[in-house]
Amino acid sequence: MTENRELHGEVAGLLLAAGGGRRLGGRPKALLTHRGRPLVEHAVGVLRAAGCGRIHVVLGAAADEVRARAELVGCVLVDNPDWAEGMGSSLRAGLASLAGTGARAALAGLVDQPGIGPAAAARVLGAYRDERSLVSAAYDGVRGHPVLFGAAHWAGIAETATGDRGARTYLQAHRAELRLVECGDVAEPYDIDTEADLSHLE
Repeated sequence: MTENRELHGEVAGLLLAAGGGRRLGGRPKALLTHRGRPLVEHAVGVLRAAGCGRIHVVLGAAADEVRARAELVGCVLVDNPDWAEGMGSSLRAGLASLAGTGARAALAGLVDQPGIGPAAAARVLGAYRDERSLVSAAYDGVRGHPVLFGAAHWAGIAETATGDRGARTYLQAHRAELRLVECGDVAEPYDIDTEADLSHLE
């Protein structure tokens, strides 16, 4: 167990929580209520329970309000002034914030997927080997989140992360290196994108 803790100390959690909830009437997703607390707190708890010691949270829409309302003690909060450009800008900001921290990989999750809990995140984290690791959760064989990016991939991901594509372009180009870890038995990868999706929140 000690060996696992030391190994996982090399992997930082990276939570993308900057979205403005355009299809939710402009309600920032980080501040949606889940189990009585802001959704961003739940998502941080998932990464922490999975084994990430260091967690960077990328904020954008209503960042000041998120800082005021959410308890994110121990997290590094990263402001993304370009959050409206899409997930790609948040991924770039998050990876840049990890430079010089000693992290050899980032386990990246999305704030609006509360159906993905610690069990799935821990499985992906458990597939980490070194800075060349490239690992993704899969649901019935289909790639999803969270995704683990070894540090050797960060520059390439940042170059191709535009709009709402995030790391998709990079992952497609490096399919041969990507390891899929099936998580469909322990998680549900739905997004909270529309009013109808709010029924998933507790």
